[in-house]
Amino acid sequence: MGVSTLKWQGWLVGLVTVAGLLVFAPLGLYVWASGGDPPQAPPRPAVEDVRVTGCRIDPASRRVVAAVEAAGRAEGPGAYVVTVEFRDRAEADPQARAAQALVKIPGVAPGETEYGEAVGPVWPVATVPWCGVAGAEFARAA
Repeated sequence: MGVSTLKWQGWLVGLVTVAGLLVFAPLGLYVWASGGDPPQAPPRPAVEDVRVTGCRIDPASRRVVAAVEAAGRAEGPGAYVVTVEFRDRAEADPQARAAQALVKIPGVAPGETEYGEAVGPVWPVATVPWCGVAGAEFARAA
């Protein structure tokens, strides 16, 4: 009876080992295969790299002019296309559509700051304009 029990224990240990390999070997291969480089964080939105530094009315044309600056990204040189919005107050009116203009700021190197100007619509007399960034896109230089 002692030999028979040892025989079944041997078979039981063998079956548990094979079952363990069948369950954990694919899991181990999956972890090993996907454990290369850590996933890259998505690049931050381009809107965070640009800002409006000035908003004035050109005396000759009565058009609103917004001064825009763009900070370079660590990933390399590139160009920004910034959408600037012109309103008569800082709070957006959901019923009104604000005027917008695009400005391209090319050749922005990493760690550098470049500047551009967006020219908006003719502005009414005795109204103070508000200028802000409505959106921005970044394209790496080829």
